[in-house]
Amino acid sequence: MQSIAIPVLADRVPGVRTVGSVADSGVSIVVLVHTERVMAQSGAFLCDNAGDSASRFGLGSGDLCIPYQRPDGTWGYVFGDSFTGQDSSGVYIGSPVMLYQNAFDASGSSPVTFTGSQPVPCAQLFTYRHQADNGFGYEVSRIPNDAITLTVGGKSRIFIQYTSVNKWVPDGSTHDGSLMAGVAYSDDGGATWRDFDTHWPGDAQGSNGSLEMSWSFAGVDPDENLYVFGKAWNGSHHYAADGGRIQLVRYRPADFFDGTFGTREHWAYLNGGWQWVPAAQAPPSALFAPGNNIGEFSVKRIGDTYVMSYFDVTDYSVRTRTATRPDAVWTNPKTQVVGRAYWPPSHWFTSSLAHLYGGYIHPGSTDTSNLTLIISTWDGTVGHRPYTATQWTGLSA
Repeated sequence: MQSIAIPVLADRVPGVRTVGSVADSGVSIVVLVHTERVMAQSGAFLCDNAGDSASRFGLGSGDLCIPYQRPDGTWGYVFGDSFTGQDSSGVYIGSPVMLYQNAFDASGSSPVTFTGSQPVPCAQLFTYRHQADNGFGYEVSRIPNDAITLTVGGKSRIFIQYTSVNKWVPDGSTHDGSLMAGVAYSDDGGATWRDFDTHWPGDAQGSNGSLEMSWSFAGVDPDENLYVFGKAWNGSHHYAADGGRIQLVRYRPADFFDGTFGTREHWAYLNGGWQWVPAAQAPPSALFAPGNNIGEFSVKRIGDTYVMSYFDVTDYSVRTRTATRPDAVWTNPKTQVVGRAYWPPSHWFTSSLAHLYGGYIHPGSTDTSNLTLIISTWDGTVGHRPYTATQWTGLSA
């Protein structure tokens, strides 16, 4: 008797089980069925649902939903371009926009539910005009990349790092479309915001592909340094020269708190080895060899492990890496959620979400075996649904 079977045993493939076999005309066929990995939350919409918690505070639809812990221990979520209506419709609110949550359920038994906003109803946090020159050059919008609270000398301050977008570039563009990057801060819990005087020039100001455009705050390490990762702006997901380049710098928290950015140190490959050097000595080196283009990214210390999550534009998936320290060797990528489950074969048996991007790590995640990621979904057409951020809890980094 001849047999036809998948050349991998079912019990060796996560999420796959054998449900039976058929024997006919001397041929045996083994039937394998994909069973989804069990997660506490696997794509729950955090907005763009009629009557949901976001809509109670004026946000009908929006993306990114970057989580951070506020000075009082509650949670903030920073959205990008946002609308009062579902389907990216209604009145355009602006970017960035912030909602609050009193307590985060890290088990995932209950999805993120918003309990407040800044202000009420929510409104754009920063004071600037869209599709206008605000003194730096033409900017379409200011898109948040990450947020963090630092407490120095008994005083707490919230920071949001953002990219000012000069234009949304087309697919395959050799330019990233940025105008500049900046850091805004709030001393009153998010009610009012000011920019530091320092801004980093982007594409429209002569620094196309600068790794200073998009930052992720990995947090203050036990060594008492604030570690910050940076990359080129690729919020369009169309910048062809991104190459997955990421750099690492560190600050003394007190210096960062005051906007004294020039005292930072760079993680650089010099004289045949990696080392920390003063900013004036050498620029930071790219952590990884040139590879896939990536969009949004996020790095956080979860337990005793650093986790990096990012939208792999080339692979069309959200992936993670881990390391024992920010300046240690990072693991190979692990695919968590894909945009297409049917192709390539490496996406088979993996959770999927159409039109995905983002992938922000919730710093309240319990550990690397129970990670929460916030992943956005939108097809890029105004008026199309969904335009939302989704929650994924129970992922293993």
